[in-house]
Amino acid sequence: MKTTNNRPLIRFDWAMKRLLRDKANFGVLEGFLTTLLDRPVRINRILESESNQDDEYSKYNRVDILAESTDGGKMLIEVQNQSEIAYFHRMLFGTSRLISEYVRLGDDYGKISRIYSINIVYFNLGEGTDSVYVGETVLRGLHDGDTLRLPESWKKRLHADSVTDIFPVYYILRVDAVRQMVACSP
Repeated sequence: MKTTNNRPLIRFDWAMKRLLRDKANFGVLEGFLTTLLDRPVRINRILESESNQDDEYSKYNRVDILAESTDGGKMLIEVQNQSEIAYFHRMLFGTSRLISEYVRLGDDYGKISRIYSINIVYFNLGEGTDSVYVGETVLRGLHDGDTLRLPESWKKRLHADSVTDIFPVYYILRVDAVRQMVACSP
């Protein structure tokens, strides 16, 4: 059902904010995240999704859903309807701010858990034909091209199997590309 300005009466972002925050509906959120991340995800809790400003000049970090999995990973889920040319920077800001908020003075940096930035966008964000994009940090040697690895003795202490597992992972789900695929299918 559409309103007079051709916008849906009930939008996906509203449904996410209202329905998926309810513990009774965690199964839906867990199913979505398990499928997207290709690993079992159990939601431990929904965290406060709006950070405080450090001072009057700081930006808020408002997200639609901030979930914590049972393994300590944090899933930052953002639904963006309006086109924003600097959206990639916004993604970077959101993950950076989240990391800094969960580390306190005196904490070991090894306490930082993996962050998954899941961005569902309703506009064309770059050039490409796929509907889902994933980005991870891989550290490669400048001269030899080898990938930097963690020594076995560090893996348990860092709760990571590889260096890549420590850095945020970014997902972009392009709703516009899904709409185009559906419109073109017979």
